[in-house]
Amino acid sequence: MTENRNMVKEEIVSGKTILGIEFGSTRIKAVLIGKDHTPLASGSHDWENRYTDGFWTYTLEDIWTGLQDCYRKMADEVKDQYGETLRSVGAVGFSAMMHGYMAFDGQGNLMVPFRTWRNSNTGEAAEKLTELFHYNIPQRWSIAHLYQAMLNGEAHVEKIDFITTLAGYVHWRLSGERVLGIGDASGMFPIDTEKKEYDRTMMAAFDRLAEEQKLPWKLEDILPQIRLAGEAAGVLTEEGARLLDPSGELSAGIPLCPPEGDAGTGMTATNSVAKRTGNVSAGTSVFSMIVLEKELKKVYPEIDLVTTPSGNLVAMVHANNCTSDLNAWVGLFREFAECMGAETDMTKIYSALYHKALEGDSDCGGLLSYGYLSGENITGLLEGRPLFVRTPESKFSLANFMRTHLYSSLGALKIGLDILFQSEQVKVDEVLAHGGLFKTKGVGQRILAAAMNTDISVMETAGEGGAWGIALLAAYLVQKEEGESLEDYLDKKVFSGKDKVRMSPDPADTQGFEAFMETYKTGIRIEKAAVDCLPL
Repeated sequence: MTENRNMVKEEIVSGKTILGIEFGSTRIKAVLIGKDHTPLASGSHDWENRYTDGFWTYTLEDIWTGLQDCYRKMADEVKDQYGETLRSVGAVGFSAMMHGYMAFDGQGNLMVPFRTWRNSNTGEAAEKLTELFHYNIPQRWSIAHLYQAMLNGEAHVEKIDFITTLAGYVHWRLSGERVLGIGDASGMFPIDTEKKEYDRTMMAAFDRLAEEQKLPWKLEDILPQIRLAGEAAGVLTEEGARLLDPSGELSAGIPLCPPEGDAGTGMTATNSVAKRTGNVSAGTSVFSMIVLEKELKKVYPEIDLVTTPSGNLVAMVHANNCTSDLNAWVGLFREFAECMGAETDMTKIYSALYHKALEGDSDCGGLLSYGYLSGENITGLLEGRPLFVRTPESKFSLANFMRTHLYSSLGALKIGLDILFQSEQVKVDEVLAHGGLFKTKGVGQRILAAAMNTDISVMETAGEGGAWGIALLAAYLVQKEEGESLEDYLDKKVFSGKDKVRMSPDPADTQGFEAFMETYKTGIRIEKAAVDCLPL
């Protein structure tokens, strides 16, 4: 143990550790790993998006104060655990929620507040671009946000010098490089997966739209340049080092890997970057990533086509809403427990309620809920209203109530997955699950297995999440051998020998989930009526 501790201290002092930082929906997390990819220290900062002037957003102050706080907490943990000051690392990677819209003028000023993936005001643009490109353009994609701003006649559009994602913005400010990992870039604009670049035919079609409005730019000039996993993406500048660590302890010149989106880091953190593998990330939002063997036969509005960090084609099913409403109900039960003078440890409350759900009827006994805090493109909702409904004949019990909310957290996702598995006959050998839904062992995993009707695995390391995933991509940048692919690096050097728990679907659960989904799809009309009748 002492020998291992001394080795870790030597890695810290010699600057051989690797740092990954990810901006999630509700938390910014920093993870420091050793040369063997084992987490050594971490720090986190909680934050929340704001609904301001009709948009979900985070302020620039939110971004930088949050980044500095999580970094400082991680550095303090290094000092507390190992007695050393973190002055340098071997490489750094930044990741964040994909999609959204950050538009800057020629002086580097953000011209409109950051519009996150959660906004669903781009329906007209997404529909028109999908028709123009013959390629699904979801509402949350950056190009949909840009075109909607053009359709709206927003004054800032003609002054655009650069648009990027949150990860791309942080990376740019810290390195001076206007680049983006191909996985994150694939959520801005469609990718030519053969050439590993933006699709030039579609870019030309969009440029004609810009010309019609007499705009002074072309897409190629305002989009970030694409980088593949393992490619150089700049170094931490002096200004960047002070932005990240205002104490002045961290040195400049550290190599940075391409900034990636949370989908790419989720694939990396679960070793799901090879063909016929997949993963599901379930937290505030939920998305599945299935690495395809070939192109889909049709264009589906429910399915995004994005890429792995190395540029392989991925079918992504993304639902805006997952655990937020479920968490709110758990919080309500905590309040009840406090009123009764009972223990209110949230981990125990989640465990008790989640395991109680497994006692419920496989079809939830006729209960129904929609955890829509925001709009849901898969089911055609521009806005959301959290909703729980039952009939007088429904079997209203705590077990069925909790099971209903677990099922509905995956309801929109399942609609998209059924297209992949049933209509397109996509094959997947294994699906890895990660995210908050799976913290209570065995419950979320079992529910997801029923929804997908396939084996679901959970790794212990997957609990580290996207911050660990981007740290792995940073490690790949500086530790890979000549010609070594990301798939081989992860398979042989990171995940070899790692324990994971695999669970097969229970036939009764699968049958019950299918029955629940029939009610779920029919009841969408109730959710739409709630949106119409209950204005924000």
